Amino acid sequence: MLNNSFARFFFWEKIVDNVITKDIDYHWQCRRGMLELDLLLNNFVDKKIENLTPQQKESFELLLSYPDQTLLDLLLGNSVSSDIMLSALIKEIQSTSFT
Repeated sequence: MLNNSFARFFFWEKIVDNVITKDIDYHWQCRRGMLELDLLLNNFVDKKIENLTPQQKESFELLLSYPDQTLLDLLLGNSVSSDIMLSALIKEIQSTSFT
């Protein structure tokens, strides 16, 4: 019984480590070539990343793969994404940062 409990604890610890590592990775990916993007994205990660669904996190990762200027245009509302999930996430980032 003790070994089984230890195995469950070890497994849970690994899951927690993976989540923490992923959150740190998001902060690292939010470090961009533009201060404006750094501020907008890191503010969002600090306040909202823990509450996102897996689909929203996937959209966020897609958003982070965009070039800086494209990303800035999307976040400032100068351009619009045709992806519904991405558009909703962009609005969430905007509401988090501009309120």
